[in-house]
Amino acid sequence: MSASRISRLWTVEDVSKYLGIPVPTLYQWRSKGYGPAGRRMGRYVRYRPEDVQSWVDRLSGDVA
Repeated sequence: MSASRISRLWTVEDVSKYLGIPVPTLYQWRSKGYGPAGRRMGRYVRYRPEDVQSWVDRLSGDVA
């Protein structure tokens, strides 16, 4: 796989900044099975940017 096709995985902090959501909220969502799909890598959680963006796209257009 070429280096140009490899994208950097996002940290919980990256996702927090992207979504404007506090880090503890992301961990709560994760424990409840909600939110973008993350992958555990040892003691770390990492997200693929396209998974986060896809999750946002799937959200209802309704405003709470």
